[in-house]
Amino acid sequence: MSTMILSFIVLGLVIAGMSIGVIMGRKPIAGSCGGLAAVGIDEECPICGGDQNKCEDEQDKQSRKEAVAELAYEAKSGH
Repeated sequence: MSTMILSFIVLGLVIAGMSIGVIMGRKPIAGSCGGLAAVGIDEECPICGGDQNKCEDEQDKQSRKEAVAELAYEAKSGH
């Protein structure tokens, strides 16, 4: 029981520390080019520098990797 109480106290201190950071005006967590903050907004992304082609190229690379992964199978599975 004391472990649970201690866990809740530590969790509360972490949440309080994060809220103090927000209250003091620290910079919020930034999203990526494909994040919800960039939907419909033409502003410069800190990752791609506003070049949407870089974001699209990265998404294409990821989709190709997923497609190639779907073609493979584990030979040791015994099937």
